[in-house]
Amino acid sequence: MRTAATEELELIETGNGGGAALPPLDGGGDDRRPWPSPEVSRRASFTAVQLALAAIVMFFMSLTSAYIVRKGLGGDWQSTPMPRVLWLNTLVLLASSATIEMARRKNSGASAAKPLTAEEREARFSSWWTVTIALGMIFLAGQLFAWRQLAAAGTFLRTNPSSSFFYLLTAAHGAHLIGGILALFYVAFRNWKRSRITQETAADLAALYWHFMDGLWLFLFALLTLGR
Repeated sequence: MRTAATEELELIETGNGGGAALPPLDGGGDDRRPWPSPEVSRRASFTAVQLALAAIVMFFMSLTSAYIVRKGLGGDWQSTPMPRVLWLNTLVLLASSATIEMARRKNSGASAAKPLTAEEREARFSSWWTVTIALGMIFLAGQLFAWRQLAAAGTFLRTNPSSSFFYLLTAAHGAHLIGGILALFYVAFRNWKRSRITQETAADLAALYWHFMDGLWLFLFALLTLGR
């Protein structure tokens, strides 16, 4: 004897009752796409990046402390000459912070005199974002050129404690900046239709990291120039 509960279960199984039919595990439909992943909240993303930046601050503060202590230990400390290209590198990195902000403004359309289409915003964003990537790579090339200048003058990693710290600090900053460049490439070429965060959020996160790298370099440059 068929009961009401049995009939309801049969209707659910066949997709003809009990509300909308349950989607199959493979996503259903003709495109066979999987269910979308839940979005990561903007606040959680910024919290993760801020924790990473805090760890970077602790790392460079430990190097700075070691630099100051080692300088005061003995008479073997010899000031390392600062290659002039470092001044140009600093200007390049400052310019990259300006261009990444221009990219973010173009992406949001906040700086436009008239409303822009999505295609226009994307084109302007991509242009300024690409300039930022180029400036970041120019900065790294300039750092390598500075190393070559020091090597040509006979100043190497093991020449004296001052030169050792110069190479160590600039290399550590350069390694972290490479991470920033990879983040810029990620924002530029990610397929955002299948991402758990929006391109705008990713751009804001990358910009935060990039500005931090800019400020960190200003601190290190001042330390190496004034504290040598």
